[in-house]
Amino acid sequence: MTLEAVRTGRTRGRIQLRADDPSLTDAGGMLAITELCGKLGLIEAMDEAMGPVKQRQRGFSGGQVLAGMAAAQLSGEDFLVGLDRVRGDQAGQLVMPVPGLAASTAAGIARRFTAEHWLGAEAGLATATARMLDLLPAERAAELVAGSVTIDIYDADVEVYGSKTRGAAGDDQDQRTCRPQVASWAETEIPLAAELTDADQDSCSSGALLLGRALAALPRAVRDGAQKAGRKIALRADAGYLASELASAAAAENMMFAVGAKRISSLRRALAGIREDAWRDAIDLPNAQVAVSRCRSADWPADTVLLIRRVRLDPDQVSADLRWRRRTTHIDRRAVLFQELGAEPAIYAYSFICTNIDCATPAKAATAELWYRHRSSAENIFRGTSHDAASARLPSKHWEINAAWMWGWLIAAAIAAWLHQLTGLIDGGEMRDGQPARGGKAVIATLRRVLIAVPARLVRHGGQLIMRLAPGPCLLSGVLATIRALPAPG
Repeated sequence: MTLEAVRTGRTRGRIQLRADDPSLTDAGGMLAITELCGKLGLIEAMDEAMGPVKQRQRGFSGGQVLAGMAAAQLSGEDFLVGLDRVRGDQAGQLVMPVPGLAASTAAGIARRFTAEHWLGAEAGLATATARMLDLLPAERAAELVAGSVTIDIYDADVEVYGSKTRGAAGDDQDQRTCRPQVASWAETEIPLAAELTDADQDSCSSGALLLGRALAALPRAVRDGAQKAGRKIALRADAGYLASELASAAAAENMMFAVGAKRISSLRRALAGIREDAWRDAIDLPNAQVAVSRCRSADWPADTVLLIRRVRLDPDQVSADLRWRRRTTHIDRRAVLFQELGAEPAIYAYSFICTNIDCATPAKAATAELWYRHRSSAENIFRGTSHDAASARLPSKHWEINAAWMWGWLIAAAIAAWLHQLTGLIDGGEMRDGQPARGGKAVIATLRRVLIAVPARLVRHGGQLIMRLAPGPCLLSGVLATIRALPAPG
């Protein structure tokens, strides 16, 4: 292949292109990821917690398979075959955390995983997170230990292929899906616990167990810091987890909780008991108001209240289609004909939240609603990995392989969060600017663009492996220097 290269006033002829230099890689920044995993002892922690996967201790371990999947997804691969593409990069293999991992090998080992192995992976990730906290600058560590602690629980249906895939069911978009459930540490957006469940399984049934495992995965220093400060750990969950078991489990752990409620008829009847003058303006949400009702189910904790938000809609915002989401789940007059809605004095969309947070005054109620509205950490993990890693789909008909792939993108999200915390700029204990970040949060796409996808040449000189980069400023050198300054695992 040739290109014409022309300089003003002078023709240089044709430039020949050759893809025959095995010392080149397009993922030189993976060196930073590899060294970060080494500093945190990620693979070793997962292997120790997971235990052996095979009778013979040969080849790749369980921790290596999950870390290798995470590295491939960070590189931009979104299917198992991407492991083979990564493996084909000869120079890139020198800087990968798990070199030589083939797709067939990873799939074969993943099919051996059991429930105990998944719990081990969870425990290994928690060990690495605790190690990350120990390595943080003192002021940032103190901010996380002494500050608010929130656990977000979220689920989402993820597309999967194959009509016979275990646990898959059709969704409203006629797609076959499974349902990952994730609990995360909101202040850092680090996954704490996760489970891959059947698409038709009620999320409520596993909410309490997921919460217990998430609490156990929080670093001990964070739990002790909250207890010492007399501050309760908080829980936020969406309406898919509306169950008294989850609320009771949170109350038993002396936690604050706020769980979204489905728009069922009993909650709609609670609106009748709220006076019009009881509504107060919401914070940072135009045309929105909040109110509190003492309506609750008998099996919920005694201090539970119903926090209600309503948003006034213009007629132009209302669709004539009865299948429209705000008609079927929000508007209290959902059966009213579209022509009649325009004649209504006000059209409101309602949301309900069951919580034990103090809502005794209008200001406290508005603050509680604002806090719940910002339950975005677990959603960000799904959203970020869906576009930037590989959580948009599960690649196999085998449930165990899909679970391993899910853990791959969760580990990728954790690596992005660890890197953000450890290499960010700290100002008064607050994270002012993480590297790499977008909007103050670690984002995998940004990480890949500015740090991982760095063209480099790897050469040996005098017995030393040298990475050569293009001239000019490069984020990799600064991040790598910060990581290398961290102490090695003890």
